[in-house]
Amino acid sequence: MTEARPPAVASAPLWERDAELATVTQALDDLCSDRSSSGKLLVFRGEAGLGKTALLAETRRIAERRGCTVWSTRGGETLRSVPFNVLRQLLQPALVSLLPEEAREYLGDWYGIAGPALGIAEPGEGHADPQGVCDGLVAAVRRLAGRWWPLVLLIDDAHWADQETLRWLAAFTERLDDLSVLVVVARRPGEVSGDSARHLDAVAEGAPVRSLSALTPDATAGLTRATLGRHADAPFCREVWAVTGGNPYETVELLAKVRDGEFEPVETHAGELRALNRSARGGGIVARLEDLGVEATKVAWAAAILGTGITVDLVAHLATMRDDDARRCAEQLVGARILTEPHPAAARVDDGELEFVHPLIATAVYNSIPPAMRTAMHGIAAQVVSETGRGAAAASRHLLEVHPDEDEELVEQLREAAREHLAVGAPDAARRCLERALVEPPRPDVHAHVLYELGCATLLTAPATTIDHLQAALAMPGLDGDKRIDAVVRLSQALLHNDQLEEAVRTVEAEAARQEPGPAKMRLQAVHYMWEGLHASDAATPGRSENLAALARTCTGRDNSERALLILRGFDAMTHGESAEEVVELCDRALVNGRLAPGLGWTDTEWGIELLLMLANAYVYTDRLDRAEALYTDALRAYETAGWSGGHLALAHAYLGLGHRRRGRLREAEASLRESLRLAERVGRGLPLYWSATCNLVDTLLARGHAGEAWEVAEQYGFAPPYPSTIVLPDPRSVRGRLLLAVGRTKEGVNELEAAEKAAAARGHHNPVMVPWAVDLARALATEDPARAARLATDARRDAERFGTDTAIGEALRCAAALETGQRAVRLAAQAVAYLEASPCQYEHAAARVEYGIAARSVAELNRGLALARSCGADGLVARAREVLETGRGLR
Repeated sequence: MTEARPPAVASAPLWERDAELATVTQALDDLCSDRSSSGKLLVFRGEAGLGKTALLAETRRIAERRGCTVWSTRGGETLRSVPFNVLRQLLQPALVSLLPEEAREYLGDWYGIAGPALGIAEPGEGHADPQGVCDGLVAAVRRLAGRWWPLVLLIDDAHWADQETLRWLAAFTERLDDLSVLVVVARRPGEVSGDSARHLDAVAEGAPVRSLSALTPDATAGLTRATLGRHADAPFCREVWAVTGGNPYETVELLAKVRDGEFEPVETHAGELRALNRSARGGGIVARLEDLGVEATKVAWAAAILGTGITVDLVAHLATMRDDDARRCAEQLVGARILTEPHPAAARVDDGELEFVHPLIATAVYNSIPPAMRTAMHGIAAQVVSETGRGAAAASRHLLEVHPDEDEELVEQLREAAREHLAVGAPDAARRCLERALVEPPRPDVHAHVLYELGCATLLTAPATTIDHLQAALAMPGLDGDKRIDAVVRLSQALLHNDQLEEAVRTVEAEAARQEPGPAKMRLQAVHYMWEGLHASDAATPGRSENLAALARTCTGRDNSERALLILRGFDAMTHGESAEEVVELCDRALVNGRLAPGLGWTDTEWGIELLLMLANAYVYTDRLDRAEALYTDALRAYETAGWSGGHLALAHAYLGLGHRRRGRLREAEASLRESLRLAERVGRGLPLYWSATCNLVDTLLARGHAGEAWEVAEQYGFAPPYPSTIVLPDPRSVRGRLLLAVGRTKEGVNELEAAEKAAAARGHHNPVMVPWAVDLARALATEDPARAARLATDARRDAERFGTDTAIGEALRCAAALETGQRAVRLAAQAVAYLEASPCQYEHAAARVEYGIAARSVAELNRGLALARSCGADGLVARAREVLETGRGLR
């Protein structure tokens, strides 16, 4: 860059930024050219003082000149603990311009989910799902963007943005392909860790990151002469560059000091530049404050404590001085280039009257406050925020900085703040509040309650941490009655989610043994049986099924504990292959007028999702698909309405996919299961929900005849031993064995199916539909060991007739027919068709029709099977039937 650059000092940070401005200009050209154009993300990274803020300001100027709507926001070093703070700032122009009914209309179904996080709607009861809130915010901004096209979003100092905003930003920028909006992000390298760093890295993956560099010696010389005059000589200009390292901010500040000191910009004064530069940084800023006097220093401190929304009256309150004195000091600080008024174009409603000239100055001033004074001022700030009616959550960022002093009121304020944070989907903010409350510390009779609340706050995000907190809470006095029972149940849930199912079982069993007979003991017994029922151990607990059956016989379904035991007994009977009619009768008794009882809904937290999935799955494997699908659909609707888009929604999609698979709607099953896997990826691999989605997708692809694609899914998502400690439906060993056979790895497939046989025998799982190893193993051994194959087919038929569903019997008959030849094969195939025609499982019916058509050499039956296979989306069956029909040999 040469001296031809306009000589205004205000443009100094834009020197040598032609490439970056060209990128911005091109992005704006693309945005404004077509409303249907794809969105774009620009990320500028640079150390402090390299001109990121100036670049965003110039972007605003260019965009507004083109008629764009521009919303802007910036992170703050002392504001990172305030959830959704940066996002609220960003959307404030839109939110302020909308009437409440307009906001509700624009956000639609997401209003109740995203609205509380944005501060425009009251939160509901209980904890909001963080992933659901994030998805709601993405949807909300997308809808708002459609109204304000062409829209430009500017996010400065993103490294200091709160974690919740960064999570939204990562999700939002991932979906810009079909949204015409320009997002420009500026950040420093480093400065962030943990989840915030992960989110920022995810943002950077969506666009090439342009790193800003320092000014060259030539540009520094040009800036120096533009500021001080063309007579500034070369040695002086070279020293300016050497002292500042070409940092635009430091260069501007240094040149301002030279001009104020009326130095001649010549070589003889070059030696004084280093001392002048030190006075513009860190300790130098503190010295400048001291020169302005004690009162001005206190005003600067108060402004640094507030961080945002800096007004003279708030500053006066914090600095304990009169308003007119505070205003006079503020004017001094403006004159000293420490504070300034917000730029009108970028100002927001709650920005206040003042802001720091640069974040470097804000950081230096904040760090210069003596620790005791800093904590005291945060305490006053918390009181001021509370008195203005903004709530405990708004005051919590100040409460977190107050010195611990066994203050009971502060503990209660932090607990209330945590509840407010959880209600809007900010569990990490709640965790910080409760961890700080423990440091205070709470009274002995309150301590266990704070630990319990902390454990609940981290249940969805950090099961291992939850375990520590809840175990500590239960070891202390204070948790009694229903709250203690709830803490034990939640602890067992955390252990389950942390893949410690055996410990979960022992924990509930031990607490149940300490309880007297009554509702609390029965609830714990139900939870104990539930975890045992989910445990995929190598052997069943001796006497478990008999004890559960005895306990269930005493239940009439008068309360939810009894209803839970009836469901558990029904599920247990289903897995063991007992009479399907009895299974259904048990499950029906757990309902109230055919519906879930109050307190047993999908979003009720007392029992959790596992119990209701057991109910639905008991129905799905007893051929009551209408009831199962109604429950799966209700779950999906409940979680979408509540904004729960994490693990719960992933499971709902997975089991809705299972319902489609059993019904024979294979295309719909595949779509649901792929969506489940997409959601499960966000929660984390290796969890039980991940296995459920993967296992069912592999099973569905095999049914469709897409063995190669099923193998790719298995390889991509780790569908292989070791298997999880929780039960997965259908049995993953059986499904993997079938997969291995389908891709030609017969020996491995046989070994896997034999392992499934041993595991099922050890657990007493004799349901031939849920654990279908026998029919596949019999087919695989038909040539090599026909005698064993025949025994397996006979045993499968015996188990199927004991269970009694049309699907189970029909599948066993299909297997028997496959092992026979001649008229016996035809008779068995015909019997299989008869049973499966009465079954709701259309894929199995289609397969039986095709196999019967081949055995009987019947064109009519093959055509019926072909039509069924097409309707199911069973491409493999379609191809097989068409091949036989096209060959035509021996058909009649």
